[in-house]
Amino acid sequence: MRDVAVIGFGMTQFGELWNKSIKDIFVEAALNAIENAGVDHIDSMYVGAMSSGLFVGQEHLAAVMADYLGMAPVPATRVESACASGGMSFRQAYLDVASGNSDIVLAGGVEKMNDGADVTAALATAADQEYEVYNGITFPGLYAMIANAHMNEYKTTREQLAAVAVKNHQNGFNNPNAQFRSKITVDTVLNSTLVADPLHLLDCSPVTDGGAAVILCPLDMAKKLTDTPVKIISSSQASDTISLYERESFTTLRSVTKAAEKAYKQANLQPADIDLAEVHDCFTISEIV
Repeated sequence: MRDVAVIGFGMTQFGELWNKSIKDIFVEAALNAIENAGVDHIDSMYVGAMSSGLFVGQEHLAAVMADYLGMAPVPATRVESACASGGMSFRQAYLDVASGNSDIVLAGGVEKMNDGADVTAALATAADQEYEVYNGITFPGLYAMIANAHMNEYKTTREQLAAVAVKNHQNGFNNPNAQFRSKITVDTVLNSTLVADPLHLLDCSPVTDGGAAVILCPLDMAKKLTDTPVKIISSSQASDTISLYERESFTTLRSVTKAAEKAYKQANLQPADIDLAEVHDCFTISEIV
């Protein structure tokens, strides 16, 4: 396996992008990444998207994007893994380069969620259709159960949940591409509308339109193309039981634990060695768990 590095990135504005199609959004991110990397071609591409078919009626997404980018006939693959779709496209691109199959690969993620007539129903397709969705459970409800279990087991407080939202809004305030660029307080979170006890509106992530992309290549090539290659020292993946009721614990994400253990071992690192973590935060309790 070859060492792999990131040599370019691109990102769009996030928010309600009514004047842009899903193709416009992805192409903007992809072209920015290609320009940032300083390359004139790609060997293959991966497009992460959870539910473009339900949100905007567009399946066959990777081929559509390759065509719209003017990159056809490069191999183009769509990757779907619910909220992890973008991350999984990155991992597949990494494996593509590491294996020696491709040299310069584009990996991206895109979603246009605000155009969908029933966003809740579209998002629910990531849950167990034959049990959870059939019985009317939504993701706010599922994560509320996780939050209640965590509060019972670890004495987690509503204020601690709210602190996650406060911190993340501060990060958004510092990011010119963020959907929301305003600071909030713990009281703001606790006084927002109760969605599913104990989760308030500001404990829940909004839907959005936006995209991001990166360019990956072998590390030895990267050193010739840029003075600042970002080496990928490990990448791992795991899965878990989808239905919450079938899990051994509500307060432990087995897939995250297993993937992290493998990634740390591959990188020869420990959690204490990490200076920065970007953690999935669809709900505040998700980041805590």
